[in-house]
Amino acid sequence: MPDTRPIREDLQATLDARRDLGPDYETALLESFAARLDAVIAARVQAGLHGHDPAPRRRKGGGSGMVPLALGSLALGIPLTAVASVNAGRLGLMITWLAIVAVNVAAAAAIIRRD
Repeated sequence: MPDTRPIREDLQATLDARRDLGPDYETALLESFAARLDAVIAARVQAGLHGHDPAPRRRKGGGSGMVPLALGSLALGIPLTAVASVNAGRLGLMITWLAIVAVNVAAAAAIIRRD
């Protein structure tokens, strides 16, 4: 398993090295960072497939994930309503809001299953 240093430290080190070495080494530095990032992602995917997470997440209170989803749905629903009603009339408006409701229901079900 690759080194568990946070990827942010690697990014900062890459940026610092780029600043010190100049633009001649930019490609090599970026390729090195991309390889490190690929390794971290692969390790996290493997850990997820084997049922353990290398970086445990904090559990929030039940249903707290719904607040951003609800606010985001309302914020996106306003312009989507305008676009759908102008371009497709009532049918477009109904389809848009049915899609928003379906996404919210699916997300709520996923959050409930996770908790």
